[in-house]
Amino acid sequence: QVQLVESGGGLVQPGESLRLSCAASGTNFSFNYMGWYRQTPGNQREQVAIADSNGRANYADSVAGRFTVSKDNAKNTVSLQMNTLRPEDTAVYYCKADALDAMGRWIDYWGQGTQVTVSS
Repeated sequence: QVQLVESGGGLVQPGESLRLSCAASGTNFSFNYMGWYRQTPGNQREQVAIADSNGRANYADSVAGRFTVSKDNAKNTVSLQMNTLRPEDTAVYYCKADALDAMGRWIDYWGQGTQVTVSS
């Protein structure tokens, strides 16, 4: 059974940095996409940053230039380096991974989430 485990969340002050990591287990294949979403109470989960197996990345406008996503295909891991954090970055951050199965169908997997709080 595929599992995604996040780590690295916590409480930081505005302007500081934090690094999230996500490791996949229970799989013998590489994911096509891995990345991060976030969610605040009462709101829908939103995409933060996604990386593909070719090293290309896509960022939400609100984090572009401050966050960097890195995907390691060999290790099936993804990280999110978050710099110059703002109070509005406070959310539960979820790791997500997508893969094509043998029938050509997309299957997505989610981590349990890690809390990031930016506050003075």
